[in-house]
Amino acid sequence: MSTEIYFSNNYRDLCEQQGTGAGFQFEFSCSRCQDTWRSPFEPYTSGRVAGWVSRGVSAAWGLFGRTGSGVSNAADGLAGAGYGSSRDAAFQRAISNAQGHFNRCARCTSYVCNRCWNAEQGICLNCAPDTAAEAVAARQRGLNDMASERAYAAGQQAGQRFDGGAARQLVCPQCHTETRGSAFCPGCGHQLARPDTCGSCHAEVPASSAFCPSCGTRR
Repeated sequence: MSTEIYFSNNYRDLCEQQGTGAGFQFEFSCSRCQDTWRSPFEPYTSGRVAGWVSRGVSAAWGLFGRTGSGVSNAADGLAGAGYGSSRDAAFQRAISNAQGHFNRCARCTSYVCNRCWNAEQGICLNCAPDTAAEAVAARQRGLNDMASERAYAAGQQAGQRFDGGAARQLVCPQCHTETRGSAFCPGCGHQLARPDTCGSCHAEVPASSAFCPSCGTRR
């Protein structure tokens, strides 16, 4: 009967079942800062032997123009037969080692590293932030808020001098350059937002009118 294993999801499986690099290794990460810790690498002898056998058989049979798939498959089968239990045992050892590098927060149940742990309060820094750090951050927020309020007030004062009722063209009708509300086009120098006037009575004539609405003179 297998032993139950309790673990969180803050790990990455780096194990390799077969080949010359076969072995067990796990990488655990802090839920707060994402820093990682890797368990010591444990070689998986059966998987390495299977890799060496497969290479040796393939090389030997290759000289005769034949394949040794049967022998290789047998070696792979032996390696795979004990892999599951060996991995579980290595995983359990890795978890035991990781407990010395991570702390489980009783409030949010996250696993955090020692640097993200509030030892005085016994919970993580997300749940119990450092008082000095919070004070510095609050002071900076207050400074930024006051600077924003003063800048906003200065903008309001400057806005009182802005003529919001003046006609403006944001795109030049001749060269299609963006004008940003200027009086003359920065691309071609065309005078912008200048209404057409009647040649007879000098009244303003809308751009869509063919005749002056004041005296009837044709444009």
